[in-house]
Amino acid sequence: MARKTGSHSDITGPRIRAEAQRLFARHGFAAVSMRQIAAAVGVQAGALYLYTPDKEALLFDLLNSHMEELLAAWATEPRGVGPREGLEIFVRFHIRFNLTRAEAVFLSYMELRNLNPENFAVIEGLRKRYETELEALLKAGQEANAFLVPDTKLATMAIIAMLTGVNTWFREGGRLSRETVETIYWDMVRKAVGA
Repeated sequence: MARKTGSHSDITGPRIRAEAQRLFARHGFAAVSMRQIAAAVGVQAGALYLYTPDKEALLFDLLNSHMEELLAAWATEPRGVGPREGLEIFVRFHIRFNLTRAEAVFLSYMELRNLNPENFAVIEGLRKRYETELEALLKAGQEANAFLVPDTKLATMAIIAMLTGVNTWFREGGRLSRETVETIYWDMVRKAVGA
């Protein structure tokens, strides 16, 4: 289908994604219609289908992009010397990365159930890749007798849940700075793994 003269796909596409993310996070995926997204962007509902085949594909794209960005950003982080330093880097990275993406994080946890099995498997695979990075750090610390972790898989899930929880209460300009939050959470994680 030909794009209309004057159409700006490099502007409209990102606006559709941003408005869909905002609306899904605020009202829930099931409660938001394609018409609502189109109205928020300022286009006709039919125009959305130039950018996405349907609402679920739009949700999948948002979740997939978030996980791909997370993994790409983590890949550029320094690894540190030894498991303790590596774990501190992971803790601080996770908080820093996710605090600027609260809506994307919310969708990643709350709207997975709205994906078809094939799309769910893709997102689950990306999440497992990220979780494996943390579990590898915990295993390395366990093997070096630097961490006391009875079950690295359970510890991985507990740490990620704790770190991701920062998004539910942190507010910029509040009582604690981002750096202070990172330091406090690192201290809690360090104690939790017996380091």
